[in-house]
Amino acid sequence: MPGRVLHGIRILDLTRIVAGPFATAVLADLGADVVKVERPATGDDYRYGPSPPGETSLSFQNTNRGKRSITLDLRVPEGQALLLKLVQRADAVVENFRSGWLAGLGLGPDVIQAANPRCVVASLSGFGATGPRAGHASYDIVAQATGGLMAMTGFADGPPVRGGGALADFVGGLYLALGVAAALLERERTGRARILDLSNQDAIFAITDSAVSIMQGIGVKSERVGNQHPFTAPYDAFEATDGWVVVATASNKLFRGLCEAIGRPELASDERFRSHRGRAQNRAALNDIVRAWVAERTTEAVLAALGPGGADLPCARVSRPDELIRNPQLLARGMIERHPHPTLGEVVFHGNPLKFSGAEDRRLPLAPDLAADNAEVYAEIGLNSGDLARLAAAGVI
Repeated sequence: MPGRVLHGIRILDLTRIVAGPFATAVLADLGADVVKVERPATGDDYRYGPSPPGETSLSFQNTNRGKRSITLDLRVPEGQALLLKLVQRADAVVENFRSGWLAGLGLGPDVIQAANPRCVVASLSGFGATGPRAGHASYDIVAQATGGLMAMTGFADGPPVRGGGALADFVGGLYLALGVAAALLERERTGRARILDLSNQDAIFAITDSAVSIMQGIGVKSERVGNQHPFTAPYDAFEATDGWVVVATASNKLFRGLCEAIGRPELASDERFRSHRGRAQNRAALNDIVRAWVAERTTEAVLAALGPGGADLPCARVSRPDELIRNPQLLARGMIERHPHPTLGEVVFHGNPLKFSGAEDRRLPLAPDLAADNAEVYAEIGLNSGDLARLAAAGVI
C-alpha cells in the first residue's frame, strides 16, 4: 500500500539556520511529523534572507518544507517545562545549538531522556561535545576549513576555495538525518534510544575522499588540482564556444574512445598516455589537446561526439542550478517541485532524491508560518486557547 516511509514518527525540531533544518526537512520529506520549535516573535534567524519584500526567506522555505511551527522560549522555566511535555510525545529531539548550550539550560540529553526514555536525542555542532574545540563557534566555511575540504579545493596556483553553496552544512545535515534514522531503527529493535553527538568538522573530514589513507599509505598528499583528478587525465572542465563541458576518462578504454572521437587515435599508443599514471604526469599536455578540440565547438557538438550518441564517455554540460529547473532528467525524476503559495504565488523546491517504491510525498508541502501550529500542537499536551493567550502575553510562546 502507498504510504510514507517515516509515517508515525514525531521529530521535535530545535534546529536553526541551515544544517539542522536541512536534516529535519529530509526527515519530513520521508513522512515524519516534524514540529519546528522557534523563538517567540522572531523565530529562526533563517526566516530573514533572500525573498520578496516582507516575505519569509526563500532559503527558509526550502530547508523547512513539510514542517509544523510552534514558538517556545527555552530560556525560561515554564518554557522548559513545556518542552519536556512535548518530549513525551516525540520519537527524537534534534538540535544544532553550540555544544553544551541546551545542557546549560537544564535540557541536556539526560534530562530529555528522563522525560521520555524512548526519545532519541541528536545534536549537531561545529566540533561536537568532546575534544579541545568542543563548544567553539562554527559556520559552513569553518567546517570546510577544519575538515580538510578547503585545502583540497581550488587550483594549484590559487587560494583554498570553499565548496559551492553551504556544502558543509548540507553534508552535516545529511549525516544528521542518517544518524536519526539509524537510531530510530535500532530503538525499534532493542528499545534503546541513543544519544547522537555529531561534529560538522568530523562530517567534512569523513568525505575528504581517501586523502588520509593515501597519504599514510604511500606518502602522496592531496593537493589542489582544480577540476582535475589527481590520478588520471583528462578529467576536467573545458570551455566550448557557448559554455563549459566536463569530460572524465578514468579508464584506458574510455581514453581510447576519447582519442578516436577527437580524431587523434595515435594518442592512445603514445607512451606518455598509455597508463593512468602517465596521463596524470602529463596531464598538462593532454589537457591542452582536448582543450583545443573543445574550444572550436559548441557544447552541443562536443556532447554529440563524446556522449551516448558518440563515444559514450562520461561527459556533460556545466549547468547552473537555476538552469536545471528545465532539465528533462530532473523533471522526469520529480526533482523540481512547484507548489502554490498564498502570498508568493508559487515556490520551487529541490525534490527529494530518495525515491522509495510506492512512497507518498510529505503531507505538508510548504514551510510553516511562524507559530502557525501553536494551537494544534499545544492542544496535544492539554493546553487550551486561554492557556495559549496567557503564555503568549508572558512571552513564553
